[in-house]
Amino acid sequence: MGRVERQPLRITPLIEEKLVLNKSNSTRRDWIAIAVGLVLPTLVTLAYFILAASASPQVQQLTYGIAKTGQFLFPVMWVMLIQRHRPKVWPWSAKGLLFGIIFGLFVAGIMLLAYRFVLRSAPFFLSAANEIREKIDGIDIGSPTIFAAVGVFYSLIHSLLEEYYWRWFVFGQLSERTSLIKAIVFSSLGFMAHHVLVIGTYFGFLSPITWLFSFGVAIGGGVWAWLYHRTGSLLGPWTSHLLVDAAIFAIGYQIAFQIPTN
Repeated sequence: MGRVERQPLRITPLIEEKLVLNKSNSTRRDWIAIAVGLVLPTLVTLAYFILAASASPQVQQLTYGIAKTGQFLFPVMWVMLIQRHRPKVWPWSAKGLLFGIIFGLFVAGIMLLAYRFVLRSAPFFLSAANEIREKIDGIDIGSPTIFAAVGVFYSLIHSLLEEYYWRWFVFGQLSERTSLIKAIVFSSLGFMAHHVLVIGTYFGFLSPITWLFSFGVAIGGGVWAWLYHRTGSLLGPWTSHLLVDAAIFAIGYQIAFQIPTN
């Protein structure tokens, strides 16, 4: 039998046009997902922290639960159902862990020292402390035990969910489509945005303190994005993040239960 030569696959102009169109639609679709990812946490915070603030504790907690569940399901559902990728299991290596611990302890130490020697007795902080206590009571976590339990949840679980959301999804999607610097900057500003709503509620949205604290959040987000890029693991950023959150709740505990009410 004679040898049958395989003819090279020819891509007709029509097929080539469809491939280009599909790639263009996919790119546009993914940029829309990134935009949603950047603003969704701000909308979630607006819903549960501001719009539902005057509702009963049960309504506020329900709003929080529904909104946060939607936020944290969005990335994995998008990647699996729309992009049709199987999410990779993050390597839980110790690479970057030491840096994450050092950075987290450094930031936590600055926060605790600033509170101890500067903020605790500052008039603007005492005024904000009253509003913080009202918020704590308003969402029904005003007992020391419940507040401590919420602090443990935020430090251990919520910080991991935020790293998965901001570093793995938002930063990860951006870094595949733009430069590293732009991916770090835009993901960190998005990470900062919903914190502006929380901090501004207590200190005022035009207050320099609000923006100082908020830009501190952005810097932290930038460092964690860089660390994730360098290591490919969320372990370092998560450990660093949970140390910072633990310091925040330690300060919150003192505000709620140790500072005298004016």
